Amino acid sequence: MLLRHVINAYVGKEIFKSSLPKVKNDDAMAQQFKEGFGLSRRSMRLAGLFEFVGSIFLFSSILGKLGQKLVVMGTLMINIVMGTAIYNHYKAGHGHQGAKAASKFFMLNVLSLIEVLSLNRRQ
Repeated sequence: MLLRHVINAYVGKEIFKSSLPKVKNDDAMAQQFKEGFGLSRRSMRLAGLFEFVGSIFLFSSILGKLGQKLVVMGTLMINIVMGTAIYNHYKAGHGHQGAKAASKFFMLNVLSLIEVLSLNRRQ
C-alpha cells in the first residue's frame, strides 16, 4: 500500500515537471511538438493541462477514499496523454527509444490503477 503512494508521488512529480513548459506555452517545446510530431501549440497546451491536473490528482493518493477517486481520474488523464505520446513517437519513427519514458509512466500508472480498483472492490 505504501508502495502505491510512492509510485504515485514519483509519477506525479515527473509528470508535473514535464507539464510545466507545455502549460507555460514554451516556444522551444512548441517547436518540438511541431517538428517532431506535427502537432500544434494548442495540442501541446492541452496535453500539458491534462498532465498538470492529472499529476495534482496523483498527489492526492494519501487522502483516503476521495484520494482514491482522484487518483483514478488523474491516472486516466495522464494515460490518455502517455498513450497518445507513445503512438506519436512510433508514428514519427522514433521507435521504442523515443517512446520509452511515456511507456514507463503509462505502465506505472496502469499498475497503480489496478491496485486502487482492487482496493475498491475489496471494500
